[in-house]
Amino acid sequence: MPINLPNLEFAYDLTLDEVRRRSAVLEAIGEGWDPIRALAEEEQAYAMLYSNLDAEQQRYYDELVRAGVLPDRVAGHAAD
Repeated sequence: MPINLPNLEFAYDLTLDEVRRRSAVLEAIGEGWDPIRALAEEEQAYAMLYSNLDAEQQRYYDELVRAGVLPDRVAGHAAD
């Protein structure tokens, strides 16, 4: 990305920094990371978060789904 200043041009390639960033992320995650399990656990947490809602909470949830703020992932509670 060139930056033009009077009598000065500067360019910096971010490719190497992106490679370093990705390597650091993978190193921090570790070898034991299972993306399929992580996604399943995230879905389970989401289901737990929106389970056992009382009538008023369910009404708010349904309104937020209809408004497109939240995705409708709770089976049996369609927000038509």
